[in-house]
Amino acid sequence: MTITHNLGFPRIGVKRELKFALESYWKDEISIDTLSSIGSSLRKRNWKKQSSLDFVPVGDFSFYDHMLDMTFTLGNLPDRLCPWQGNRLDNYFRFARGRSSQSVQNAFNCVGVVPGEMTKWFDTNYHYIVPEFNLNTVFELEISRLIEELLEVKELGLNPKPVIIGPMTYLALGKSKDSFDKRILLSKLLPIYLELLERLAVEGVEWVQIDEPILVTELDAEWKNDFYIAYDFLKNSGVKVLLATYFGRLLENQYLAAKLPVAGLHVDAVCGFTDIQSLIELLPSYKVLSLGVINGRNIWKTDLNFILDWLEPLAQRLGERLWIAPSCSLLHVPVDLNSEANIDIEVRSCLAFALQKIEEIRLLSLALKKGRLFVKKELDDNKSILDARRLSKSVNNAVIGRAIAGIDDTLGRRQSSYKVRSIKQASFLKLPMYPTTTIGSFPQTPEIRYARSQYKSQILDDVSYKEAIRKEIKYTISEQEKLGLDVLVHGEAERNDMVEYFGEMLEGYVLTQFGWVQSYGSRCVKPPILFGDIFRSKVMTVDWITYAQSLTEKPMKGMLTGPVTMLNWSFVRDDQPRSVSCKQLALALREEVLALEKAGIRIIQIDEAALREGLPLRQSEWKEYLDWAVESFRITANGVKDETQIHTHMCYSEFNDIISAISDLDADVITIETSRSNMELLDVFESYSYPNEIGLGVYDIHSPNIPSKDDIVLLIKKALQRIPQERLWINPDCGLKTRQWKEVIPALTNMVSAAKELRMDTR
Repeated sequence: MTITHNLGFPRIGVKRELKFALESYWKDEISIDTLSSIGSSLRKRNWKKQSSLDFVPVGDFSFYDHMLDMTFTLGNLPDRLCPWQGNRLDNYFRFARGRSSQSVQNAFNCVGVVPGEMTKWFDTNYHYIVPEFNLNTVFELEISRLIEELLEVKELGLNPKPVIIGPMTYLALGKSKDSFDKRILLSKLLPIYLELLERLAVEGVEWVQIDEPILVTELDAEWKNDFYIAYDFLKNSGVKVLLATYFGRLLENQYLAAKLPVAGLHVDAVCGFTDIQSLIELLPSYKVLSLGVINGRNIWKTDLNFILDWLEPLAQRLGERLWIAPSCSLLHVPVDLNSEANIDIEVRSCLAFALQKIEEIRLLSLALKKGRLFVKKELDDNKSILDARRLSKSVNNAVIGRAIAGIDDTLGRRQSSYKVRSIKQASFLKLPMYPTTTIGSFPQTPEIRYARSQYKSQILDDVSYKEAIRKEIKYTISEQEKLGLDVLVHGEAERNDMVEYFGEMLEGYVLTQFGWVQSYGSRCVKPPILFGDIFRSKVMTVDWITYAQSLTEKPMKGMLTGPVTMLNWSFVRDDQPRSVSCKQLALALREEVLALEKAGIRIIQIDEAALREGLPLRQSEWKEYLDWAVESFRITANGVKDETQIHTHMCYSEFNDIISAISDLDADVITIETSRSNMELLDVFESYSYPNEIGLGVYDIHSPNIPSKDDIVLLIKKALQRIPQERLWINPDCGLKTRQWKEVIPALTNMVSAAKELRMDTR
């Protein structure tokens, strides 16, 4: 009898209840007890929605980030957080975002701390807080969170499966602040993990899911050996361990994963379908095999008949040793498709969000247990829907196909080299040393959100809406001029999201109303759905930006989201190569770039915040991805004249190992995050002579803390050790959309003052 389970469920709630509760607590609008109660209610609701499964995940809920939860469970707190006599959750928020609620800060008479570094969770758009290690790191078990959740789920009469990050992945994704091999901490870490598992055994837990996604990456011999050491140490804990891998194929790590002394192994059968037969041959006869047969990262219906064709023989062979689940945690998809009433029925019928994916697992289980006839109607409906999608005329457009076939090298080539272009641009723009700018967005005020909501509800007419947005743009321009910024932006008041906005404008996309997905903490995004061939049917940004330019003599920067980021931050088609979709986006966005230039905008920023995010997890596969990703950016950007300056922006991604590809983009200016990482990302410039200009993200916008002028000056001086001053720009590390004006004004004031001080030093 096949066992069903899930690796994790979305935390935020159907209506983003967690987001609003967190932000209310940080604003002192609700108490810590109320916040905790809301968290408990969300967990119980999530478990009930998964009650059809044999096991429900426990510990997958988080008030900010599951990796940060593991850091606190292991007692691995940096010195700057200790000692702390207040509520544990407040200290948790201090590490996550630099501070907790204002009243807590006042009660303990403490200023904000430096928050933990944040980066992408493998190749997803989810951000985790990076664990920190040094030679004196001490681990101490703090299990109260898991015990509390176990008591809650048992009250519901459901079968719990606690979920924790494994010791090898935890070490691999953390950063050592001293120059030492993190692996030496394993001997300190393993006893804490053993104690954790033993405590769970005392609580009556049968199975524990330990996530080790680094098993789908390239591991050297030492890390492989440490895997054996780690799980040999943990094998007699008293609980059964389901070792979970996801996001890719095991490949050369297949033997290692199969032979580790654990009771079960979960693999991503969506990515690793071709590996299943060989893995079964390697697996010991006692070991459970959990197959992730439902895509946990995309929103398309599963081809249930196809899955059953290859799953049925495995079920006969393995019996109760076969478990089925989504490929990974459902954290990466929206909660419930039933909330969507406005999506075209042709598209909606093809979709499955988290709850629908749980239903797909249930249907597969029923078919395996009772035969396909028992769920014949559901299987027939599934086939009809998928057949209709394949034949849909709204999916494939012959004109776009011919345009893709006609792409050649000339589309991606600038007229002149950067050396020639930079002279022309400097002569035209006449910017000072250390020019200051921002990444694009300014605070999305309640007034902006209200106007957009009224407009979408058709309460506010088109003329009134445009007037409201122009008012916000005018205010934003005025504030930037008061601050003394050198290159201005229009503030993006008309945009709900940097990807969704363009998805709404481009043909081939479908938007959801409630398809929210957590990006980090309380930050949620609503990825558009790339359903058919993409093309541009109308102007998208020109009117807003030219209006903004009419309000100032200073240069205005046009703002676009690049093709690679549009691709990586959308739910993409699964019926054609990603490279084809990316080039379709590139051709569409190229038209907008040329329209901006024609309208007189001479600085155009094409954000590629997600360039590295799409990078395959195995380095051997990087070249193919980077070739078409770089080509797509160049197609978008490089049709302009020499005098037009092209910027791009990349946030919260380690890119030192792909610096040559970033150089190949041939953007005139790249802007990067450097504040949270304390300029670590600039280390690459000691060995790589990057030829173009660089904008330093010296203001961490993901924290409410306001950087001082002196701190910013110090960061810039660090950068000057690696980058010539004539090629240095000064800017925040990301857009300011999520911040408030009362935070933005003093922070940017200090940033501009820092640039002016450094200009004085160069005289």
